[in-house]
Parts: sequence; C-alpha cells; structure tokens
Amino acid sequence: MPEYAQIIVGLILLLAVFAITRIVIANRIRHAATLIMQDLKSREAFDPSSAAELLYARPQYFRIGLRDYRPKALESLIQGGIVEKTENGKYYLREVPGFQNNAL
Repeated sequence: MPEYAQIIVGLILLLAVFAITRIVIANRIRHAATLIMQDLKSREAFDPSSAAELLYARPQYFRIGLRDYRPKALESLIQGGIVEKTENGKYYLREVPGFQNNAL
C-alpha cells in the first residue's frame, strides 16, 4: 500500500475514534442528567422551599475510579433552565413549559 494511502487511512481512523468518543461522552452526560432529574423528582424538589442538597455537586478534590459526569450534567441542566440552584447551594427542578416533571 502506498504511503499516502496509509496516511489517509490513519487520518480516517483517527477521526472515527474522535467522533465515537465524543458520542459516548455525550450519551454518558445525557444519562447522568436523566439520573439527576430522577433524583430531584424522587426527593420532590420542585421549588426553593423543597430544594435538595446534591452531594455530587460539591467539588471533589480526591477522586478514585471512573469519571463522574454528574457535575457536568448538572451544570448543563442549570444552563438549560431545567434545574435551579438556591442561595444556600441546594437544587430543585423548575417547571419548564413543554417539559413534564412527571414524565421521568
């Protein structure tokens, strides 16, 4: 096989691996976001007075094991307006038009 063909095949494989890892990470974050919403729903945290503290929202300085995607998913949910954070560091599900809290 000519050298230029090997380079092209190598680049295609590199791009494929990059795309697959991005898809896997996005799926893990999406799954973590679903788990966070289920956790808040099970705690019935639907307004600031019933907001719940989430242990995985705290910064972790000593981590062992696999990567935890819940902090990143929580950040995305806050930016998306699905979850709100109170002044004392607790979280609750917002009532978002078009989004069913009871659908989880």
